Amino acid sequence: MEITKVSIRHVDMNKVKAVASITIDDEFVVHDLRIVEGEKGLFVAMPSRKLPNGEYRDVAHPINTATRERLQDAVIEEYQRAAGESRSIRPDAPIPAVNSPTVDSATVDSAAVDSPA
Repeated sequence: MEITKVSIRHVDMNKVKAVASITIDDEFVVHDLRIVEGEKGLFVAMPSRKLPNGEYRDVAHPINTATRERLQDAVIEEYQRAAGESRSIRPDAPIPAVNSPTVDSATVDSAAVDSPA
C-alpha cells in the first residue's frame, strides 16, 4: 500500500487544525481524516460516525501500528508543508479556514467531524 496523494483543508475548530483526504495506490480515497492538536502534539483521527447511543465509531482505520504510523506521518508532513507555504508571504498570517465542517464540542477528544451530505 502506498499513499499516493494527501490533500489538506485547513480549518479552525477548537483542537482540529485541518481535515485531510488521502489517496491510496492512485485507486482508493479516504476523506475526512482530522489533524488534531492533542496534549502530546499533532495526531490524525480517522473518519467516524456518531452512533444512536452517542458514541463515535471509526468508519475506516488502519489495522496495524506500522500502517497507522505511515498514514499519520504522510498526513502530518503534508499539513506542515501546506502550513509553511500559506505563511511564506507573511510569517504571522493565520492559515485560512476553508468550508469548515462542524465539531461536536462534547466529543473534542475524539474530534469527530460531521461531513456535509
